[in-house]
Amino acid sequence: MRFDIITVLPSLLDSPFAHSILQRAQKKGLSEIHVHNLRDYTSNKQRSVDDYPYGGGSGMVMQIEPFATCIEKLQSERTYDEIIYMTPDGETLNQSIANDLSTRGNMIILCGHYKGIDQRIRDIFVTREISIGDYVLSGGELPAAILVDAIIRLIPGVLSDETSALSDSFQDGLLDAPIYTRPAEWRGHKVPDILLSGNEAKINAWRDDQQLQRTQERRPDLLGDNEQ
Repeated sequence: MRFDIITVLPSLLDSPFAHSILQRAQKKGLSEIHVHNLRDYTSNKQRSVDDYPYGGGSGMVMQIEPFATCIEKLQSERTYDEIIYMTPDGETLNQSIANDLSTRGNMIILCGHYKGIDQRIRDIFVTREISIGDYVLSGGELPAAILVDAIIRLIPGVLSDETSALSDSFQDGLLDAPIYTRPAEWRGHKVPDILLSGNEAKINAWRDDQQLQRTQERRPDLLGDNEQ
């Protein structure tokens, strides 16, 4: 799976992809991440990629030409399953979306800045628009890194324990159960006895109950009306 990320701040993405699971996925050849500097695709001598909005108003708008030139160059080299624009008014990222995208092939991710990108880029090229929440950041780089992380960890072979991702919160529509490790007692706080029992069936039943209870308390919106 290949990700091509288009941004005006490529160095901002150096660290997220150079460590831990994302780094290992690349070293194993399970994913490729390529970051492209949008300023390399403008014909403007000042290498600017933004201009004033038609109709007036505050802020600047990212221009069509640099994005189009970069996207079309990439498309001439390979086929892409998705061209994703990270934007606050996109569909909110959730586990279902990450699961779906993890089954795709190559993707282009566009990172906006300023007031956003010219609408015509969204109309002509973008196949999906994704938000990471109902708030605004300075640019799309951090959301892009979050999206890539959420997808790559689901690719078979990336995690050393492939069942780990399947038991994460939201995979079955519920939050995860509480988890513990050694020591069994710390400052008077004990691990639940059931987890020390060795009875797998009872442990699984306890975890199921805890998942439902935690979801009811913290995220009742994840449950259908009949289960609240």
